[in-house]
Amino acid sequence: MATEKIILLAINIIGGIAVIGSYIVGLSSKANGVNALWGGTPMSVRPIYTVSMILSAIGYFFFLYFIFFRLNPASFSVFNGSGFNIFYIVFIGILLASALWMPLTNLFVANPSGFLWFAIRAVLAIVGLSSIALAWILISMYTKEAGLTYWLAVFGSVYFALHTAILDAIFWPIFFKM
Repeated sequence: MATEKIILLAINIIGGIAVIGSYIVGLSSKANGVNALWGGTPMSVRPIYTVSMILSAIGYFFFLYFIFFRLNPASFSVFNGSGFNIFYIVFIGILLASALWMPLTNLFVANPSGFLWFAIRAVLAIVGLSSIALAWILISMYTKEAGLTYWLAVFGSVYFALHTAILDAIFWPIFFKM
């Protein structure tokens, strides 16, 4: 495996552990409970979020598969010369910010402040913008020879971006009421 892919794999493993770990710790918090994290999101909307989270996770695996098994880091170039390392920035943006959301939200629920609300909105925006950047990178790679794995990666990245940028970064804060 190419060094670039090993670095990206390490980012995804460490970042994935951080995200899952933050959810395990955050959801096991007895002080706030899972309902506090939904804020004022209506019960009728929660199933939509849940299904969308599952579809987003599937989409994540689609684009990750494409990047790891279909791209050659040595010949990859996008946006006038940005190489494979652009994926490092994008995935760190997605994973680091995602790992911060639950702890920040639990802190906010326990002790609301303007700073924490800003920090929560900032990490949600970073995830959304990083996800949009990933979708844009994959879409910009289009060639007439694009196969099924490419289109699954594009679909997965676009869906992931819509979920993180619209549902998480825009609607969840609107619904969130203390």
